[in-house]
Amino acid sequence: MFKSPRKAAGGAFLPEDFVVPTLVAGPDFQIRPITVHDVVKDYGAVIGSLDRLAGRFGPEWGWPDSEFTFEQALIDVAWLQKQGQLRRSFSYVVITPDGERQLGRIHVAPSDKAGADAVVVFWVRADEENSVLEKELETFVRQWVTTAWPFDTVRFPGRE
Repeated sequence: MFKSPRKAAGGAFLPEDFVVPTLVAGPDFQIRPITVHDVVKDYGAVIGSLDRLAGRFGPEWGWPDSEFTFEQALIDVAWLQKQGQLRRSFSYVVITPDGERQLGRIHVAPSDKAGADAVVVFWVRADEENSVLEKELETFVRQWVTTAWPFDTVRFPGRE
């Protein structure tokens, strides 16, 4: 199985033949790669959850800044989309089955610590905190990244 979290050339951390998941649908949510077309809903989810996200990620992440602007959101989302295209890291929106509301995000990236292939961070918007949805999403994400992705060991910062 896949052992190296990063390839020396190009920064990719997945085998070249690995097909990255693009859509996963469930009864209560869907996940798909984030794109610039998500910026309006994503910005709303982030702004509505600023205190929760800042408390979760802390100053060492530098995100989100208390003065997070729409322009910064557009830059961030475009950057996340480009990272996925380059196969360096992968960011997904968690949306309602009808696609009308963004519920949160999932990020899959190379681990910066030895002993793990990847790091996975996910969050739900503040009004879904401690909800059944958040618990279902956590169960789903933990299973998904160990069965659909080529990782042996995954870290879940903030949830371990």
